Amino acid sequence: HVQLVESGGGSAQAGESLRLSCAASGYCYKEHDMNWYRQAPGEERTYVSSIDSGGSTRYADSVKGRFTISQDNAKNTVYLQMNSLKPEDTAMYYCNKHCQPRYGSLYRDYWGQGTQVTVS
Repeated sequence: HVQLVESGGGSAQAGESLRLSCAASGYCYKEHDMNWYRQAPGEERTYVSSIDSGGSTRYADSVKGRFTISQDNAKNTVYLQMNSLKPEDTAMYYCNKHCQPRYGSLYRDYWGQGTQVTVS
């Protein structure tokens, strides 16, 4: 059973930085990227960033150049370093893992509980 636990959210002033962490546990027979999404109040959940097992990264245009995703495979943890924060970055941030839990099973998405980021 895959579990994802986010931490590191909080309040920041515009221009400041925060670092989010996502600790993963549990087994996947096959897995795709680790992802970050965010959801502001009254809005849909949107994609932020991804990292694959080889360390290749992708970013939404809105965060490119400001956010950096990284991973520590020994700790099964993914990080999102957020610099030059803007008020529009305010949202609940969710960690996501897309994996095949067992051989022959369907792929499914796993989500953490989210961590709030508020920028003023």
